[in-house]
Order: sequence, then C-alpha cells, then structure tokens
Amino acid sequence: MSTHSTYELLRQLADSWGLVATMILFLGLVAWPFRPGAREENEAAANSIFVEEDPRGNDNVQ
Repeated sequence: MSTHSTYELLRQLADSWGLVATMILFLGLVAWPFRPGAREENEAAANSIFVEEDPRGNDNVQ
C-alpha cells in the first residue's frame, strides 16, 4: 500500500465514521442531563448559586 492510498483511506474513514462518532458523542452529551436519575443532581446544580458561604469558606448547606 502506498503512502498516497493510506492517506486517502484514512481521510475517507475520518470523513465518514468520524462524523458518525462525533454525532453519537454529541447526541449522548445533549441527552445526558435528561436521563431519569439526573433530576436531583440537576436541581442541586441549579440551586448551588443560592447557597450562602461562611466568611471562613464553609458552605451553610441546609
């Protein structure tokens, strides 16, 4: 196999399967917060900015 044909093969694989792999990764990352068990984690992350901090750096978690 010559260098030119190796390059063409790798380029074709990247153009086709690279796009598929990137699309699957993107869809997985977009769907991740909407999974059924993530509700509590999402609510904790959304409300974390409202937690008051102690001047010594300790969080007052209620």
